[in-house]
Amino acid sequence: MHIAEGYLPVSHAVAWSVAAAPFVVHGATVLSRRVKDSPEDKLLLGASGAFCFVLSALKIPSVTGSCSHPTGTGLGAILFRPPAMTVLGTITLLFQALLLAHGGLTTLGANVFSMAVAGPWAGFGAYLLVRRLGLLPAVFAGAFVADLTTYCVTTAQLALAFPDAESGFAGALAKFGGIFAVTQIPLAISEGLLTVLVVRLLRTSAAADLTRLGVLRPDRTEATA
Repeated sequence: MHIAEGYLPVSHAVAWSVAAAPFVVHGATVLSRRVKDSPEDKLLLGASGAFCFVLSALKIPSVTGSCSHPTGTGLGAILFRPPAMTVLGTITLLFQALLLAHGGLTTLGANVFSMAVAGPWAGFGAYLLVRRLGLLPAVFAGAFVADLTTYCVTTAQLALAFPDAESGFAGALAKFGGIFAVTQIPLAISEGLLTVLVVRLLRTSAAADLTRLGVLRPDRTEATA
């Protein structure tokens, strides 16, 4: 979903940067407080950031000016809540733009809004909605929705920037969305399954941490199932 360097009109690039900035500032404040109050979270925070960086670097060519790949933001949003994932996602996108030429500095605001803001918040909402059905179904839903939401927002960003000459925004939205769907729906399912495997591993090896983070409920059998 990373929109390439220089691909958006200047006015759009500025507007998305302004829209993303409050979320990044809020996330930095929340994350700083968490690290100060719970320094034992640093290891899992680092692992969540690395998970996001690696998955979102596995790009597949897609719509001109963009690409398809997993996002890896669902895991961090579930473990540490969306504000923390906004910061981790922003750092990921910045390093990928500087080191891998994946995305860009001029499109950083748009990419942050789709992958580090909209995706984590939507994924966390889905996780909460499905949580009563069990931990693993909720984790799958969170990762799946975080991934797909990122691409829906990117589709809207591209459609706003490049409306169809005849059908306008709606036509461009259908065109970009149709192209993204071919690769992104299978990728979102794969990311959901991979995130479930990671949480199952954490449930075995780091159950105390998951309980402290509120992911596992100590009074339920799922902590040891």
